[in-house]
Amino acid sequence: MAERILIIEDDREFREMLTDALELKSYDVTAASSAEEGLTLLEAGVFDIVLTDVRLPGMSGIEAIPRLAAMAPRTDIVVMSAFSPKEAAVEAVRLGAYDFFAKPFSLAEMEIVIRRALEKRRLQNEVDRLRQSLEERGPGIRIVGEGAAMRRVVALIRKVAPLESTVLVTGESGTGKELVADTVHELSRRASGPFVKVNCAAIPENLLESELFGHEKGAFTGAAAARAGWFELAQGGTLLLDEIGDMPVSLQPKLLRAVEQKRIQRVGGRAEIAVDVRIVAATNQDLLTLSREKRFREDLYYRLNVASVSLPPLRERKEDLPLLAEHFVHRVNVRLGTEYKGVSADAMTELMACDWPGNVRQLANVIERAAILGESAYITGREVRLAFQKDLRPALAEDGENGDLPGAAAGGSGRTGGLCLKDTLREVERTLILGALDKAGGRQAEAARLLGISPKNLWNKLQKHGIGTGS
Repeated sequence: MAERILIIEDDREFREMLTDALELKSYDVTAASSAEEGLTLLEAGVFDIVLTDVRLPGMSGIEAIPRLAAMAPRTDIVVMSAFSPKEAAVEAVRLGAYDFFAKPFSLAEMEIVIRRALEKRRLQNEVDRLRQSLEERGPGIRIVGEGAAMRRVVALIRKVAPLESTVLVTGESGTGKELVADTVHELSRRASGPFVKVNCAAIPENLLESELFGHEKGAFTGAAAARAGWFELAQGGTLLLDEIGDMPVSLQPKLLRAVEQKRIQRVGGRAEIAVDVRIVAATNQDLLTLSREKRFREDLYYRLNVASVSLPPLRERKEDLPLLAEHFVHRVNVRLGTEYKGVSADAMTELMACDWPGNVRQLANVIERAAILGESAYITGREVRLAFQKDLRPALAEDGENGDLPGAAAGGSGRTGGLCLKDTLREVERTLILGALDKAGGRQAEAARLLGISPKNLWNKLQKHGIGTGS
């Protein structure tokens, strides 16, 4: 179905010329000679874009913008004028116009703007469709994504969550394994019970056994009192063993016994303690390969891998990027107090071009850093380019004071030679600090909160970069 364009233009020759030119490009064009006629047509039908002149008989094009926008908030308005272009452009955009053209203009330029506006509308419609689909799933499912791969993941979660089977969640780092575990717990019969999360890679080997199974008084130096472990704390609920591939081999037999027999022994204790716990394990490693290398017990692998949920990397489900980007923009607005409406079409182009080695976690990070640097209603491609840490390769130097990443000026990719990595990272850190200070109105405490660091840490960085600011 052809996209519909409404032209509001009182110059008959120009109106007919523009109509013919756009119809040759396969657009469905309707023309009006006044703002009042255009409003009537817009009320009776749906248009993707409105092209309006400024000087019209009766109501002017500028005066019509608020009424056009109120009547069709999803329809982009492009304003054309041969008179006072600068002043008219500022006022038109302030009132809600998408773009402004000074007459005369080339039809090629006009078509570029039309295509961009249509792409923005298409992305917004897609986001709305995906959001509605997610809402129809009902409570409990907080996983964002509506592509074929994620639909299979959600269907599998719904199937295994009500069961009592152990669940193994696999996927690259940053794909959302912990969120899957959360969802399994929330949709299970144990949802009202505790949900205890353990990162097996973050705890020293000599402490992990005590943390998991607890210890008795005097079991080792410093054990001044008996202490329950995570298995006991998760009684009646779910225990997430994250990074299970990093669990020491020496401890795996005791874990296997706990999973199979639902009984544990505290360190230094003799009595067996019955535990009613559902196990969800997560890893970014290939446990079967680890078992063949004698770094993970094969019997434990098969005991954990009763129900398996495998998460695809973000590069394999880019159809979910628009919805994910909107989700993280909303989260940033709540966290930082910003009011972004979303990401622009050129920002989405930048996001689509990335391979996302850090997956969804990296996307969330990029959106938040871009939001700190942004200055308009939408996060733009410029801010996204600035926010890509993985793209901070040797770059051509630009003026660091204006907040631009070296080599990331208009049209630049920031990927050519010239700086060492240390200098580039230093400049990016300075850029992010300046952006946060600007957002915070110069208040260091607020800037530190936006950056996720302590005020003291920020003060040290200000001294390092020679940045002076008020309190």
